[in-house]
Amino acid sequence: MTATRLVAHRVKKVWGRRDLPPAFGSVPDDAEPIGEIHFEDPRGGGPELLVKYLFTAERLSIQVHPDDEAAHALGHPRGKDEAWFVLSAEPDAEIGIGLRQVVAKEELRAAALDGRIENMVDWRSVAAGDSYYSPAGTVHAIGPGLALIEVQQNLDLTYRLYDYGRPRELHLDAAIEVADAAPYQAPLEPYRIDTREILADGPAFVLERWRGPCSGRVEAEPSRAVWIIPMSGSGTIDGQPLEAGSVWLVEGSADLSVGAGTDMLVSYPGRGVRNFDAIRFDATPAPIQRRLYRDAAPRRAN
Repeated sequence: MTATRLVAHRVKKVWGRRDLPPAFGSVPDDAEPIGEIHFEDPRGGGPELLVKYLFTAERLSIQVHPDDEAAHALGHPRGKDEAWFVLSAEPDAEIGIGLRQVVAKEELRAAALDGRIENMVDWRSVAAGDSYYSPAGTVHAIGPGLALIEVQQNLDLTYRLYDYGRPRELHLDAAIEVADAAPYQAPLEPYRIDTREILADGPAFVLERWRGPCSGRVEAEPSRAVWIIPMSGSGTIDGQPLEAGSVWLVEGSADLSVGAGTDMLVSYPGRGVRNFDAIRFDATPAPIQRRLYRDAAPRRAN
């Protein structure tokens, strides 16, 4: 079998929540809130991608991540692009992504120091089913009232620009150096290949949404393992239960069978949507949520 169930690790965060989704159970009132659950390979090593669930009761810091070039210069294997898929959102939930207008780096620094950066960020209302791809260098923050899945390049390196007065370290010099101090432009507008929804296509990884029923073999390419993230429904992968709250890594190939009502994310490194010819997709195509992509760049042909 080449499907590996990744191990979940809970992380306490000051901005986290106690009302987690049923797959993860609740947190006692007298316990610290959980802000993050990330998934690691039980065999060790550092795969190219990392999957997290995030649960927010407060705003996360306004932050930025380095790209591959900047990360390599510091001795890291890669930079940090991210993508978010919103599972649930309170009515006033927002994600801040990019700035409202282009600003000089010196102005960005001054705004981070005096708090004006909070109003410079482009805060956008979000709802369940929305998705974003945030390239490295994008100034961003996640607001309260959200439960979401984050897929990212596997790098633990965040530069905080502003943290609302919390007593945590800021990283202004490093953040200003790598920040794209400009409005966000989505790299791609979601589109469909049959019933597969392509939510992101690079530069660092592809993110797809698959709905059941579907069955067959998931075949990974030699340098492109496949991450499978079930969000609802049930099925099997290599004969093991596939259920919400789990994350699976496929290297080589694995048998997959999921029923109607199953909803899952599928991700793999690099740019270029690949074929999954050994999978039969029987779901009825659902409308693609395009609300967040009002300023998306045109899709480029591979």
